Amino acid sequence: MADPASYRPAPGSIPDSPGVYRFSDSAGRVIYVGKAKNLRARLSSYFQDLVNLHPRTQAMVTTAAKVEWTVVSTEVESLQLEYSWIKEYDPRFNVKYRDDKSYPWLAITLDEDYPRVMVGRGPKKKGVRYFGPYSHAWAIRETVDLLLRVFPMRSCSKGVFNRHRQMGRPCLLGYIGKCAAPCTGQVTQEEHRQIVDDFSGFLSGQTTTYVRRLEKEMKAAAVELEYERAAKIRDDLAALNKALAKNAVVLGDGTDTDVIALSEDPLEVAVQIFYVRGGRIRGERGWIADKADGTATTGDLVSRFIQQTYAGDSGDAIPREILVPVVPDDVEALTEWLEETRGTRVAIRVPQRGDKKSLMETVERNALQTLTMHKTKRASDLTTRNQALEEIQAGLDLPEAPLRMECYDVSNLQGTEVVASMVVFEDGLPRKSEYRRFVIKEVEGQNDVASIAEVLTRRFKRMIEDRKDIPPGEDPTAYLVDPETGRAKKFAYTPGLVVVDGGPPQVAAARQALDELGLGDIPICGLAKRLEEVWIPDDEDPVIFSRTSEGLYLLQRLRDEAHRFAITHHRNRRSKSMVESVLDDVPGLGEVRRKTLLRHFGSLKKLRHATIDEVAELPGFGRRTAESVVLAVNAAATTAESGRAPSVNTATGEILGEDVPVAGTVNGDPGRSEN
Repeated sequence: MADPASYRPAPGSIPDSPGVYRFSDSAGRVIYVGKAKNLRARLSSYFQDLVNLHPRTQAMVTTAAKVEWTVVSTEVESLQLEYSWIKEYDPRFNVKYRDDKSYPWLAITLDEDYPRVMVGRGPKKKGVRYFGPYSHAWAIRETVDLLLRVFPMRSCSKGVFNRHRQMGRPCLLGYIGKCAAPCTGQVTQEEHRQIVDDFSGFLSGQTTTYVRRLEKEMKAAAVELEYERAAKIRDDLAALNKALAKNAVVLGDGTDTDVIALSEDPLEVAVQIFYVRGGRIRGERGWIADKADGTATTGDLVSRFIQQTYAGDSGDAIPREILVPVVPDDVEALTEWLEETRGTRVAIRVPQRGDKKSLMETVERNALQTLTMHKTKRASDLTTRNQALEEIQAGLDLPEAPLRMECYDVSNLQGTEVVASMVVFEDGLPRKSEYRRFVIKEVEGQNDVASIAEVLTRRFKRMIEDRKDIPPGEDPTAYLVDPETGRAKKFAYTPGLVVVDGGPPQVAAARQALDELGLGDIPICGLAKRLEEVWIPDDEDPVIFSRTSEGLYLLQRLRDEAHRFAITHHRNRRSKSMVESVLDDVPGLGEVRRKTLLRHFGSLKKLRHATIDEVAELPGFGRRTAESVVLAVNAAATTAESGRAPSVNTATGEILGEDVPVAGTVNGDPGRSEN
């Protein structure tokens, strides 16, 4: 491990102009490439106290042995040089986008005398125009088959083309009208090029032009009594309409745009892009990226994605508008770079409303699904789970692999409604029937450390109680099952590892709680969310897992599940307390009617938007009670906003007063509440 001070540039030697820098290790391999508006300010940030750096940045600067830079005149030049260096050196600490699968492209070889349409995969080549990518190769081939009857361009390989040119007769596609047969001279090179241009134009979104042109030709042929030609054009129109039907219109203004969305976790980011041409979705693609640079913001990720996606593309592959979730800091340089390549104006922006906003939400859902599927694939693999458990065992120096792991998290809102969760993973998979929820009773205010101690004390006292009847030396399995129900006793099993959400204070509190119960042999660790450090009791330094470690990934899943479960429990209790406090003083409203209200409307928010007549229709409610309920619910929100309570028009049921939104409830999760 190198000391960054050993290769830190001399003070004043770094220029304050824009440029690109690269860190290299002792073997001369480039391990990180970056760009900066001000090289001096950016590079100085790497040579501060290591404790102030992100763990991944720490790993980078301690692995490096040298830093070099190149000064450029503009930010656009820095973008281009950064991309060139990343492509040349493939640095290990840079964000790398990788496909979860190989996506097919529809390609037209414009660099050939007689261009060919084909379906292919892999990197793009110069002189070839690409459309897509698409999800399935069969879908492209089906579309091409429909379009070839309207635009009969060449689709055969070079060998087939040359063989039929020597034979002097076309292939089967030429005989059935799906190829103009340029190999036999039935069309000239210029005529075939025109067919290719029409084909490309149609795929680019210029669909209305060709449909209208064919409609005019069909009508003209019918007027001239050329019914066979009119019938052929009619069939061509049907083929075009069938091809168009495969891509629904998502933007009514016919915009060409790419829509980019991200879904992140601490180690990885999923990127989804929809290619919209002529208002229709022409293709989509999903990526997974390693967040090697832990300091990268969402804007940085968007910037790097745009660079890697459009670098090397021809101008016609870049749309006039790119929709992103966050505008990157270097948006001006990116825009100028894209405009130089495209030759016309390019906009990078965040959609705010309308169809484009809705489309962005759809792409975001796809990005989330991509990340979820990626995680599920890792979690469901038996070999990967075994590797994760072995890495945890080795990293924490456990006597055996932790086949049962329990994680605890505390949730509160400014010290109110303090709750905790316990989630269980067995063999690396969630065991939801073993989840438990706790309401903190003995701790007042916001004190996560004391809350963790209380929860562990209550949980393991129950375990001791369930195991007290086991005779010494006997197999405990038979005693851990309730003879009446046949189910395992609630807290009977001893975990192989206890994980708490937090750092050294939470870990110390958990260790003390178990020691006081005589359970000092149960391993404990804490996972600190900010830097993803793993803390164990009585150690001054954390255990640092590799960022690609399956063991760290499993601990993160366990911690995130405990956090989600605790938050859900907290929201449910908070919502219930809100309803009770609002409806406490409503005359004639008991527990049964309260449950009826919540069961029917689902949440306090929906109840606030209900009219008196809608409430009065519920069983057990009269109009007077309904008026009292509606007035009480709206009075609480309006008073909080303006200090004035609303009035009710008893004749119409209309609420007279400002309508103030109230947070609704969230459905609970499986698991038992340990109050």
